[in-house]
Amino acid sequence: MKVVILAGGLGTRLSEETTLIPKPMVEIGGHPILWHIMKIYSYWGFNEFVILTGYKSHIIKEYFINFYTRYSDITVDMANNSVDIHNIRSEPWKVTMLYTGQDTMTGGRLLKAKNFIGNERFMLTYGDGVSDINIPVLLDFHAKTGKAVTLTSVQPTGKYGVLKIEDDNSVSSFLEKPAGDGAWISGGFFVMEPKIFNYITKGDVSILEREPLQELAADKELAAFKHKSFWKSMDTLKDKNELTDMWIRGKAPWALWLKQ
Repeated sequence: MKVVILAGGLGTRLSEETTLIPKPMVEIGGHPILWHIMKIYSYWGFNEFVILTGYKSHIIKEYFINFYTRYSDITVDMANNSVDIHNIRSEPWKVTMLYTGQDTMTGGRLLKAKNFIGNERFMLTYGDGVSDINIPVLLDFHAKTGKAVTLTSVQPTGKYGVLKIEDDNSVSSFLEKPAGDGAWISGGFFVMEPKIFNYITKGDVSILEREPLQELAADKELAAFKHKSFWKSMDTLKDKNELTDMWIRGKAPWALWLKQ
């Protein structure tokens, strides 16, 4: 089953990093967050990827073209014009990179991948979010719903600590950044049937999160898989720093491959 990753946006809220590189290439612990996302799927045995690029797409392409030399030990013999690669560090991945336009919206990007996906079930996620999600459980849930699309719903951590104050103004509890107010949001990690393409009708300007998903919901074709464990999106520099800190401290919940 193919995994499609949206990796073409401008990432304006992370402009400290994305002026020079696309958001999915912002590094967490020496690896682009795109690599972390792919490792999540690879851990569960899914190794065929379709990456939908746009803004500074050449940087993503160059990363995978030079993957062997980036992570392996090499000897360059300039006199003989040869390169020897030692201790190859690679991944069992097949990666297709599609340039889908710099200003194309999410639905339009996905539509341009239709011929590469084929008439089969596939997974889709954003190029800036990581999770400790159990992919086989997600797929089993989707299959049982019989719906066209399943999205993974999450409850993001609040920005502020929450107090419980008694009538005498004493604080009886304090929760540091608890889960949100009970609302569930889409965290990506979709499972989709080819039927999704029937709902993307506006070409490049089609925003997946608007008419397509709204119409799917109206048609009772959209299911939500409630993920109650770790999920985090890298929207800002603060998010990037928090993810990096987790990785450095060896407390990265999404890095299931390190726990094998």
